[in-house]
Amino acid sequence: MKEIRAIVRPNRLPRLREALRAIPNFPGLTLTKAEGFTAPADLVKRKVQDDLTDYTARVMVTVLAEDVMVDEIRNTIIQVCTTGQYGDGLVWTVPIASMHRIRNSSDMLAEENSAIGVTWNLGRDDEGL
Repeated sequence: MKEIRAIVRPNRLPRLREALRAIPNFPGLTLTKAEGFTAPADLVKRKVQDDLTDYTARVMVTVLAEDVMVDEIRNTIIQVCTTGQYGDGLVWTVPIASMHRIRNSSDMLAEENSAIGVTWNLGRDDEGL
């Protein structure tokens, strides 16, 4: 199980949502508003005040996915969100060491490992999250 995180331009979200939903068994995503800066300082000489106050709105997309889906999801994010300009964003993958359902504290990774060949539903189950 992996967590895929990406910082992307907000105007790319509608197309990204469509593209990710088209992936079979896509587990869903979480969005978080983000602000930051990335452009190297040597591209444009700026004032210190500009550096301290000039943050650009972005969105962090977070997806929890099975290992076999990581490449397809990451590649889709890159393909849809690329403009070729500075500030397109980043995408990275983090291993998940443990994951527990808050409702009943069940160990979701242990359940996944015991269900060989079964795709784990990270979204709503029969009883809801």
